[in-house]
Amino acid sequence: MRVFTFSLAVATSLAAATAAQADAGGDQQSPPLEPRTAESGLPLSAAQEATGLPYLDLQLKVDPDSKVISGDARYTLRALAPLDRFEVDLDPRFTVTSATVDNEPVQWESDSGRLSIPLGKTLRTGGSAKVAIQWSGSPFVARRPPWEGGFMWDETEDGRPWIATAVQMNGCDMFWPCIDHPTKEIERLDSAITVPEGLVAAGNGTFAGSETRDGSTTWRWSARNPNIYGVALNIGPYELIEDTYQSHFGNVIPMYFWHLPGNGEKASALLQEMKTYLDFFEDMIGPYPFADEKVGLVETPHLGMEHQTINAYGAKFKPSPLGYDGLAQHEFSHEWFANQLTNRRPNDMWLQEGFGSYMQPLFQQWRDGEAAYLAAIMGQRPVLINNSPVVPAEPISTAFYLDADAGWGKDIYSKGSQIAHTLRQLIGDQAFFSALRQLTYGRTDPRPGNFVPQFADTGDFQRIAEEQSGQSLAWFFDAYLRQAALPKLVEQRRGKELSLTWQTEEGTPFPMPVEVQIGGQTVVVDMSSGSATVDLGSDDAHFVIDPMYKVLRYDPAIARWREWMAEQQKKEKEKEKVED
Repeated sequence: MRVFTFSLAVATSLAAATAAQADAGGDQQSPPLEPRTAESGLPLSAAQEATGLPYLDLQLKVDPDSKVISGDARYTLRALAPLDRFEVDLDPRFTVTSATVDNEPVQWESDSGRLSIPLGKTLRTGGSAKVAIQWSGSPFVARRPPWEGGFMWDETEDGRPWIATAVQMNGCDMFWPCIDHPTKEIERLDSAITVPEGLVAAGNGTFAGSETRDGSTTWRWSARNPNIYGVALNIGPYELIEDTYQSHFGNVIPMYFWHLPGNGEKASALLQEMKTYLDFFEDMIGPYPFADEKVGLVETPHLGMEHQTINAYGAKFKPSPLGYDGLAQHEFSHEWFANQLTNRRPNDMWLQEGFGSYMQPLFQQWRDGEAAYLAAIMGQRPVLINNSPVVPAEPISTAFYLDADAGWGKDIYSKGSQIAHTLRQLIGDQAFFSALRQLTYGRTDPRPGNFVPQFADTGDFQRIAEEQSGQSLAWFFDAYLRQAALPKLVEQRRGKELSLTWQTEEGTPFPMPVEVQIGGQTVVVDMSSGSATVDLGSDDAHFVIDPMYKVLRYDPAIARWREWMAEQQKKEKEKEKVED
């Protein structure tokens, strides 16, 4: 996703960006979203479970003047089990004008965002059918893009249309009929986007041509296995910069940046910077997953989003004291952790966002060394909230993601990154990166052409990490991911003896070893029983626990600071109420 909380400074800048867009859309959100449309990744119906999606021809016409879209979705279905109907999700604010099965008109049923189309027969397993759906209407306008999704009808400085979509937490059904679930990717998506002449529609996958007639231009694209929320519209008076990247794996990858007029020099510099990110990811993780299509960037009126092969970029090319564009790098990380590897359910979103966020400190380590890495890792630590488990037991909702008190929508980023860091320290680089490749590619030796998109949950990653490390890690995943509070290391000194005891929220075992620096020597303390005693050598010996910050744990200083910050925010709100 778009938030990259690798430091307090970045977190603050994102908060400001959020506030700046809070009033976008006005009253165009009426009527409000249906509960089903507002959510993404809800449990699949039996018919949806049984539906395979080998192909979709998606045709969309976008009218900036009326703020209306119309579309024609032509599906080829494959029955994964006996199947007698096609069920898709679509915002009921749209009017469905027709539906056909194998070119024959049929009647359909619509219920609060679920469209059910009878096939007229029961397909046997492996059977296929062609279903077409036509619809039109005014799409929901995003309140706080990209955090709260929808359409953005914006304008450039000279008054030309500038349009985008961002629908991560709400889903694809906000503007086209789809099975709104992360596991229901379409094997091949051909899209045709028609816009007023003079505008460009930059899309997912490979460019398949354009044609202009009667004052409109249709832009055609073809993508394989697009992440469902990663299908996006990006429309504006764009100019294009092109380049290529010579991959470490021997292939050549096309690179494109669609930018607004006047930003060519800045866009060109960022595209060159993207080559450094490719160097890093291919060195540390593996081959770029969509090398046969493109690396794509497009300038958008919202901050950013990991739309597959066409990453949204709205950070306005701001310089950073870190020497790289953190937003561009973070969104690009999602080509691996979201688009190649996709979580099976929203509850496991940390697999996308946590690893995506870990790629910023890791990049700094790769580029600048250990000091930069530790500074970035420690910069993430104070923003953790720890009010909700990173992997909740109950299904999560969009409201839960946005709930500041719950904190889950933030912790999946920086806490997820901190967990990745701690796991790496525990099992070592070889096991950690082998596990990460296995999770991402389904194998530890990825090469262009020898892997397919992966779907996983936290249990899968635990199993893989255990296989690669040869260690039982249930205690680690339970404490860090399935419990809210951080493990607490209780220390007590009596003369030259230091006693250490781990405590977890639910009293579960936590045999995490810790380093203790005594004078100029560092020892690794075996905590396999959950506690240990360390001989400091003398009554006045100075010691430091975990001097290189290898273990994520409760910090009382950070807890006090967060309490103080909460008090200050409360006072500010009360002051604002009095002034109003």
